[in-house]
Amino acid sequence: MSSRDLPSSLPPFLPMHNPIQGYDWGSHDALTRLFGISNPDGKPQAELWMGAHPNGCSEVSVAGSTQKLSILIEAAPAAVLGDATLARFGSLPFLFKVLCAEKALSIQVHPSKAQAEAGFAREEAAGIPLKAGNRNYKDPNHKPELVFALTPYQAMNGFRTIPAILALFERVKLAAIADLVAALAANQNEAGLQHFFHQMLILDGARKEAALTDLLAYASEHQDEETFALIANLAAQYPGDVGLFSPLLLNVVTLKPGQAMFLDACTPHAYVRGTGLEIMANSDNVLRAGLTPKYIDVAELLDCTRCVAKPDDQILLAPRVEGMTENMVQHFEVPVPDFTFSVYPAGEHALTTASAEILFAIDGDVLLKQGDETLRLEKGQSAFVPATTGRYQMLAEGRVARAGNRS
Repeated sequence: MSSRDLPSSLPPFLPMHNPIQGYDWGSHDALTRLFGISNPDGKPQAELWMGAHPNGCSEVSVAGSTQKLSILIEAAPAAVLGDATLARFGSLPFLFKVLCAEKALSIQVHPSKAQAEAGFAREEAAGIPLKAGNRNYKDPNHKPELVFALTPYQAMNGFRTIPAILALFERVKLAAIADLVAALAANQNEAGLQHFFHQMLILDGARKEAALTDLLAYASEHQDEETFALIANLAAQYPGDVGLFSPLLLNVVTLKPGQAMFLDACTPHAYVRGTGLEIMANSDNVLRAGLTPKYIDVAELLDCTRCVAKPDDQILLAPRVEGMTENMVQHFEVPVPDFTFSVYPAGEHALTTASAEILFAIDGDVLLKQGDETLRLEKGQSAFVPATTGRYQMLAEGRVARAGNRS
């Protein structure tokens, strides 16, 4: 598609057809149960992607044909994205997903923008293929994320406070690493935590085996506690993995449906189980720290990890609310311009686009209307709203998620 193939003005609403990523950790039935999306092959359905990422680009219906969203953006970037977004980002700056985890994802850290730019340039200069197993940086962008729970959603997010870490390790009494715990107790600061984290990552041989054996023995006797129940669950999925120590190091949280949290750059985290909406900067940069058979670059990971505590009372992201109680809109504000995320309740809403948007019908039909132009979405369907749309109305029978960006 070129700009010559577009109608004189873009339609205000474009139905989206979104790819589903079949990663091994995905759920076999979550998309079907929640949204009626079929799974005829019975394979894992891990992530439904809404956006223009080259690894899984949505298609949109426009001018009587179906085209990749990336091609539409290339054909008319200012009209689709808006002048300010185009000038700032050059492309759609966010990727919106439905994430369905049946098994735990790897523990991971995402680099900052500056780290990603430097790392990408370095690996490009070294000639490391983009799809190489030892490639850390797939693009020059950061990857902050927000997740909004649709079901109970278990995760780990950020380091516990050092006293809390010490209390857990001293309680479990892992003789094989008693010296490491003592060293952390003597150096309760960022450098001490970084050293401890480093040493846990490189545990191997008989020492690692002994520590894990004692850890799992203790966990099996304390299954009434979330942290130790999680360790036993992870051990069944990733036997012998150093990531099994992570629940002692990281905050363990289970979001209730409707709760959200933000995952910043340089912060270790992992999604364990559940279905949620996830929005992130348009990047695929991941540095792994455990619960994976994939490549772990310990040195690069440590360079990109802030070894500071994330207090457990700062994990949930409280929304800014707008409107009356019975018609309350929730705006989940994040400290990056790459994406915005709001949830609208059932009812009628007058909206105005400031940039390109994606609307997702969470649990009911939605009618979008601008003058004589209308589009109806069923639960689980989405629409792309170009920047040129301007003012429009949304009549929702259930909640609607609205994704965009600050320009």
